Amino acid sequence: MTSRRALLKSALVMAGGAAVSACASRTIGTTMASVAPAPARPPVPPAAPLNQAPRVAAAARVTPQGIRPELFKRATAALDRHSLRVDTHDRIAIADFSLPSSEARFFLVNMGTGEVETLLVSHGIGSDPGHTGVLQRFSNQINSEATCEGAFLTADYYVGKHGDSQRLIGLDPTNNNALARAIVIHSAWYANSDMIAKHGKLGRSQGCFAVGQRQLAKVFERLGPGRMIYAAKA
Repeated sequence: MTSRRALLKSALVMAGGAAVSACASRTIGTTMASVAPAPARPPVPPAAPLNQAPRVAAAARVTPQGIRPELFKRATAALDRHSLRVDTHDRIAIADFSLPSSEARFFLVNMGTGEVETLLVSHGIGSDPGHTGVLQRFSNQINSEATCEGAFLTADYYVGKHGDSQRLIGLDPTNNNALARAIVIHSAWYANSDMIAKHGKLGRSQGCFAVGQRQLAKVFERLGPGRMIYAAKA
């Protein structure tokens, strides 16, 4: 009898142990199933080369007051397109040759603040043969004495026949002869504001960006070497 009782007790203990083991197994399985796997970390983008100029999305820019939105959009697209050649993107200049020479059409733009300074600027003799005060056409041809359109890179300073001047490098097919044609920034008496009162328009250059004699220092200070000028009419 004792032996039978001991046998039954032993069987109950073993069954209980099996039940506990099965419960623990289910609990562990349920716990493991409820824990989501850790999400994979997104790949880290490669660092930009140290010699690569920063690119700025044109869509993030707001058109400064006084500049035609479509012209500003084209200018910023040119800045992005030539970003590896334009060293500094904090300021640009835009020449709107859809305006007559009697209006301030040379815009110095601070790309960080949106602040704009406007100046008078002349166009070339070959761009306005009848001296109407309105640019009629662009030309990239040597000896055309015409203004050319597109993006320019400001380069070094020198002293020439017009005094202090700054060379420009044409970045587009429409102005890639700028350096060979000596298309530069300089000051001239015929680009002074008193010409408007006397003649209703400025005089004409030989294709250069001629500004008033009192304005040249400001242009040099705002632009300096390594920035972009964009000239267009449409």
